[in-house]
Amino acid sequence: MTTDQLSRTFAALADPTRRDLVARLSLGDATLTELAARYTMSLQAVSKHLMVLERAGLVSRGKNAQRKPVHLQPAVLEPVTDWLETYRRRAEERYQRLDEVLAEVSDPYPHDTTGENR
Repeated sequence: MTTDQLSRTFAALADPTRRDLVARLSLGDATLTELAARYTMSLQAVSKHLMVLERAGLVSRGKNAQRKPVHLQPAVLEPVTDWLETYRRRAEERYQRLDEVLAEVSDPYPHDTTGENR
């Protein structure tokens, strides 16, 4: 995934309505009308949110003229998850090292298991 695609994905997911749409579509395809029924905004506003998700590659719209279901493209989320996981792991490793250092600093007798020098 290119940085531009990563940026588009994060930008699309920055809005809570779009995140909610992605969550709903993770349960299955739905039409614009079905998706819009959950919100107090207009059908056109929901359609604009879907266009942002579509430009980011997160959703696609079906070609069925009668129904035109919106479909989540979950494969687009995998590179985002991988990118986030890389930095989550790095942060976790740093916290583990910090915990080790703090444990050493807080125990004035780290090698005395008898307790005689305490």
